[in-house]
Amino acid sequence: MGTSWSAQIVDPPAGCAEAIEAVLARIIAQMSNWEAASDISGFNRGVIGAWTPLPADLLTVLRAGLDVARLSAGAFDPAIGYVVDQWGFGPGVSTAPAMPPPRPPWQCIEVDGAKARRTANVALDFSGIAKGFAVDAVAAELRAMGIANFLIEIGGELRGDGIKPDMQPWWVDVEAPPGLAVPTLRVALCGLSVATSGDYRRFRMEGDRRLSHSIDPATGMPISSGVSSVTVLHDSAMLADAWATAITVLGADRGMALATRNGLAARLVLRTETGAQEYMTPALAEMLD
Repeated sequence: MGTSWSAQIVDPPAGCAEAIEAVLARIIAQMSNWEAASDISGFNRGVIGAWTPLPADLLTVLRAGLDVARLSAGAFDPAIGYVVDQWGFGPGVSTAPAMPPPRPPWQCIEVDGAKARRTANVALDFSGIAKGFAVDAVAAELRAMGIANFLIEIGGELRGDGIKPDMQPWWVDVEAPPGLAVPTLRVALCGLSVATSGDYRRFRMEGDRRLSHSIDPATGMPISSGVSSVTVLHDSAMLADAWATAITVLGADRGMALATRNGLAARLVLRTETGAQEYMTPALAEMLD
């Protein structure tokens, strides 16, 4: 995934680190576009129109990604792998189609039971959802081992269960965008996950222009809305991850309207000429009261 992971575990039994590594290795083997032998890479190379059996975890993420794509009118699109590659944020091994698909890429993916297929030349890319799923999967593995109190972090996406030894919840300060003065957002993660999408994490400079890794599927270009970060709190880290991406792409007005309609606890920080402007949904404001 090109990032690090950490875990704080109360009274960990032997083998915790190995169990976490095994979960992450399984997810990478299924969902990494950087691994030629992964299931997602094989699917992207497959015959268009042919049904392909897929492993359970990949299908879970694909179904969730397609659901968020539908609810966000395509602002989150798990099938824009060619566009991600075009802008230099992918592995650079895919060949973009000569003609764009007739519909938004996510609408060119069909799922039937344990199989899926591409109906046009599109490529899955789970960079906006897989880290969140990995957090959920590690948490599920720890619970299966009988562990009740832990904090998991993968590349800035977190989940906390139970409490710390001092009987306090897992308090987390959400990362603020560098160079912007914003109020500290401190949340207690107790059966709760948090994900943040930001223009300061993965980007590249083209002259004096900052190219965000967040791609707007509607334009096929990096976003230019000035959104510096979006944070979403959710029961599912996977869904928090995907929704943060969708809100980032849509921008302050449309993105926060989408978050409010869907009852999401979300904060958006907009980068303006005079500094930071903060937006917060009613659901988050209620949580912080």
